[in-house]
Amino acid sequence: MTSLAYTVADSATMLRRNLKHQLRYPSLTLMLAGMPIVFLLLFVYIFGGQLGFRSHANALEWLAVAGMLALFAFALIWLSAALGLAAKSVETASNTPMFLTLLPFLSSAFVATATMPAGLRQFAEYEPFTPVTQTVRGLLTGGPIGTNAIAAIAWSAGIALASYLWAVRLYNRRRAATPS
Repeated sequence: MTSLAYTVADSATMLRRNLKHQLRYPSLTLMLAGMPIVFLLLFVYIFGGQLGFRSHANALEWLAVAGMLALFAFALIWLSAALGLAAKSVETASNTPMFLTLLPFLSSAFVATATMPAGLRQFAEYEPFTPVTQTVRGLLTGGPIGTNAIAAIAWSAGIALASYLWAVRLYNRRRAATPS
């Protein structure tokens, strides 16, 4: 066989294996096909031309930003842990928290909620990423924070506590069901 024939045969083998894997893990296939489409729609219809940033924060404001982001990350880590424990397979565990990657795009992180369509605007105004984003933006640019910091801390604490309790319950249930 020529090197071209080996290349074609090897490529056919790999294609066949990948197609078999995709049949076994349909959620992965949907994510692979769906995410580029979702991001295309987000960048075209939601973001438009409104990207750009310049910070005017002092050291204390940067420290507050780091604290806010750490608290929110802590909450999302516990949520991801609970979602992973609730999953029935490794593939489901790795794909379930993927919706969290979309929430910043559906918040005020990139565009003002006032510029969004009505249904999306209502969702964006009350989802947890918006108060966190507004607080961080206000701290970094010297803009108003208002009640966003309270809402961001409340969302973070609520998500962390609920996720922690859920994860511990799932872990204990799984541990009790596993024979020693």
